[in-house]
Amino acid sequence: MPPKKPKSAASRAGKKGKAKATPAPAEDPGHPDDIFPLVLTSATQELFGCRADDDVTEESPHKLLRKDDIVQDLKMRAAVSDFSPVKQIVLEYPDAELLLVFDRDFVYGQSFYLALTPEAKERILNSPEPETPEVFEDEVVKSPEPKPWISLGSEQEIVEEYVSEKRRYKILKVNRQFGLPINFSDRNAADAKDGNLGWAPYEDSRSSIRLTQRDCGTQAVSTLQSSSTQTRCNSTNAISTQCTPREFSCEEKESILQSESVKNMCISVMPIMLQALQQEEIMNVFLDDWTALGSAAEDWSGKVTEGLMLYQSFTDQNYSKDKKISSVHWHPNLYGVIAVALTEKKEERLNESATLVLKASLILFYNFSDPSNPQLLLESPADICAFEFCPSDPNIIVGGCTNGQVVLWDISAHVSHLQETQPGKTIPVVADPFELDDDKENQTPVVRFCAVSALESSHKAPITDVQWLPPTFEVTRTGVPVENKYNISTQIVTCSPDCAVMFWDVRASRVSQSASDRKQNVDQKAPYSVPDTFQHLDRTWKPLFKVSLPKIDLSGEYAPLKFSLEHYTCTANKAATGSDDSPEVIPDYSRLTVPSEETHSALEQVNTKLFIGTEVGEIIYTDWKLVKDDSERLHSAKPLHCFSIHHWQVNTVQRSPFFNDIILTIGSWNFAIWKEGVMDGPIILSPNSEQACTAGCWSPSRPAVVFIGKEDGSVDVWNLLEKNWEPAQVNAHVTNAKITAIGPWIASPKQHFLAVTDDLGILRVFEIPKLLYVPSKNEGSNLRKYFEGEEQRLKDLLRCEELWAKEKEEAEELSKRMKSVQPVKSPVEDEDEEEYKSYLVLEESILKGLGLWPKTRDA
Repeated sequence: MPPKKPKSAASRAGKKGKAKATPAPAEDPGHPDDIFPLVLTSATQELFGCRADDDVTEESPHKLLRKDDIVQDLKMRAAVSDFSPVKQIVLEYPDAELLLVFDRDFVYGQSFYLALTPEAKERILNSPEPETPEVFEDEVVKSPEPKPWISLGSEQEIVEEYVSEKRRYKILKVNRQFGLPINFSDRNAADAKDGNLGWAPYEDSRSSIRLTQRDCGTQAVSTLQSSSTQTRCNSTNAISTQCTPREFSCEEKESILQSESVKNMCISVMPIMLQALQQEEIMNVFLDDWTALGSAAEDWSGKVTEGLMLYQSFTDQNYSKDKKISSVHWHPNLYGVIAVALTEKKEERLNESATLVLKASLILFYNFSDPSNPQLLLESPADICAFEFCPSDPNIIVGGCTNGQVVLWDISAHVSHLQETQPGKTIPVVADPFELDDDKENQTPVVRFCAVSALESSHKAPITDVQWLPPTFEVTRTGVPVENKYNISTQIVTCSPDCAVMFWDVRASRVSQSASDRKQNVDQKAPYSVPDTFQHLDRTWKPLFKVSLPKIDLSGEYAPLKFSLEHYTCTANKAATGSDDSPEVIPDYSRLTVPSEETHSALEQVNTKLFIGTEVGEIIYTDWKLVKDDSERLHSAKPLHCFSIHHWQVNTVQRSPFFNDIILTIGSWNFAIWKEGVMDGPIILSPNSEQACTAGCWSPSRPAVVFIGKEDGSVDVWNLLEKNWEPAQVNAHVTNAKITAIGPWIASPKQHFLAVTDDLGILRVFEIPKLLYVPSKNEGSNLRKYFEGEEQRLKDLLRCEELWAKEKEEAEELSKRMKSVQPVKSPVEDEDEEEYKSYLVLEESILKGLGLWPKTRDA
C-alpha cells in the first residue's frame, strides 16, 4: 500500500461527516495520479461485494472488480452510477480486473480509491514491507523490564485446565495475498461460541448451478370441503319489559335545574364550551392531520409513490396567448409530434365583441426538439373545437369549427419539415411551395385549408366532436352500412349542440364538374396556392345525410356534445386484400369518386348504434339509420334509451381499446362505465368528487386503468381491479388551471406519454411510470370477469328495487285500511293500566323505605 500521511483526529472526523460530498480529484493534489478516490453508496457496495468493514476491512482492504461488471453498471444506471467519474478510464483499462482499495482512515479524502493503471494495481498489491528504523551506535535501546511475578496459588488451576493439542493445522491463503506481509493479532475467545472460530458458508455470486432435476414425494389425501349454512334463529321470549321510560317528575326536574350545583357546573364549563365553539368555527377539529398530509405522509413513512413525471412543456406566446386548448392529438407516424387546437375563451369573446379584434384561428404542431416554437400552423376560417388525423393517410386532417363548418387540410408537402425536427434525423431542407407568409424571417410554415363545407349546409352551432369512419365500411344516404371497396377512410361523422349528427363524404360525386373546369374555377377564386386534394368540395361540401335526436317522451330534441361508434373489423376485406385496414400505398383523395349504391353489398354485421353525451349530462343510445314513416319519408328514429347520470355537460365518450362493448363517459363530478347490450344503466358509477371532471381517457396499454383530468389541474388514476370507490393514485397540481384535454401515446414498449392541456393554452407531456403501463398478469380476463359480475349486480339491484316498490305499495294500502278502523279500548285494557299505576306507587314506596330511591341534588 502507498504510505499514509499523518492526519489529525479533527480532520478525520470532519471528513467522515462529509463522506457523501465527492471532492473533485483536481482540487485534492494529495493523492497520486494513478488512483482516484471514490464514494460508493450502500447499494453499490452490496452489488459489487465490497461492503465496508464487512467484505473489505482494515486488515484486508483490497477488492478486485471485474471490468465487465463495472461497464454493465454504467450502462444500466448511466450518470447515477458511482463509477461515472471514471467511465472513460474504465473503458480503456487493458486488464480484465480493476483494484478497489478500502481507505478506512480517509487518507485520500474518501472511503475508497480505485487504481487507474495496472502498474498502480501491482504496486498496491505488492507493496514492500515497512522499513525497520535504523538504530545508531550511540543510541541504547532499552527493553521494558518485567515486574516480579507474585504467585497467588493459580499454578495448579493452570495445570488442570491445560489441554495438550496433538492435531495438525493447514493454513491456506488466496492467490492475491501471496507475497504480502503476514500480520497476526490476538482474538478474544469470548467472542465466539465455545471459544472456536467457525467459517460460515456463503454463496459464490460468480457461479450458479441450475437445478434441472429434483426428487420430491407426494401423498394422496382426501378432498377438503368447506360448507356453510344459515341457521334459523328461534324466537325469543321476553322475561321483563318496560313500556314507558322512568323519568323524574316535573317538580323534581325544576328543583334540579334551580340547584346551586348545576349553576356552578354551568359557570365552570362555559369558558371551555365557548373556546370549543370558536375553534370549531376556525378549523375542523376532527380532521385527520396525517391523512391530510397526502403524499408527503407516504414519503415520511418510507413508501415510494410512482406518479406522472413531467417530460416536456410546450407554450407559445404569439399564438396561444389568451386562448385555451380544445383538442390534442399525437401524430400517428412521427415521433414526438403533437398537434393542438386553440379556441377563444368565453370571457375573451365577450371583451372582443366590442373591440372587433380578429385573431388567427390555428392548429399548432409541436415537436420535442423545440418546445417554445410550433413547427407547423394550420389555418382555419374559425376556431377549431375538435379535429382528427385520417386513419388511412395521417397527412389528411379534418376539423370542426365554432361556426359549424367542417374543414380539411393536406400537409403532405410539409412532412419533410416535421421529420427534419425529429431528434436523430437529418433530412435536407426543401423549399415550401405553399408558404403563405411573404416575410422570410418567419420560419414556421402556414398551411391553408383545402376545403370547407358550405355554410348554409353546415351545423348551426360549434362542432364539438368529429371522427373518421373506419376503413372497413361506409354508409349510404340512408345510413345503411355497405362494403368499402377502397378499403380506406372516406367518410366523417360530426355532432353539434344544434341537435344533429351529420355524415360527410370526402369523395367527388359522379355528377360533379370535370377536373379542368374545377381547376379553372379554383384558380379564379382561391387567393392562395393550396393543395388541390379537395378542391371539388371547397365551399360546396354538403353532408351525406343528417341524423336528428328527438326526445323519447317529451317534445324537443337532445343536444349532443360527444359520441362514440363501434369500429367494425371486417375480416373478409383483410382476407381479400391480404393487408390490414390501412393500405400500404397512400391514396390520392382527389381521384376518388363515390361509387354507385347498386354496386354495394350491405353489411348486416356492422353495429349502427351510437352512444351520445349531451350538454345536460344525458347519455343517449340511438341508431343512425334512417327509417320511413307512413308517407314513405325518411326520418330519424327516436333514441332507444336515455339515462340522466351526469349532472351537466358530458366531455368524454370513449370506447375501451380492449373491449368494443365497454364505453367510458365523463361529465360533471363523476364518470360511468357502460356495457353495450345492458340497457338498465351503467355497470360502474364512480362516487362524486369534490372537483369537476373535465377530461379523461382509457390507458392504451392497461385495460383496467383510466386517467381522469380535474378542474383544479389534478389527474386521478383509477385502477378498476384494485379500487372502484377512490382513485388508486392522485397527481395533484399537474397544471395550475382547468384541464381541457388528455391524450395518451405509446412511443415505444418502454416509453409511454400522456399529453395534458389546460385552460391557459399550455401543453404538458408527462412520462407514464412503468407501474401504470405494464399490465398485471391476466388483467384483461380478470377485468372481463369483473364487468360480468357488475352486470349481474345491476340486474339483482333492479330486481330488488322492483320488489321493494311492490312491498311499499302493499304497506301503504295496508296502512290506509288500518287508519279507517278506529281502535276501541276494552275494559280489560283499562284494568291493566290501573294495575300498572298501582304497581309503580308500590315500587316507589318500597325503594324509599330501603333508601334506594334517587334523591335530588338539593336534598
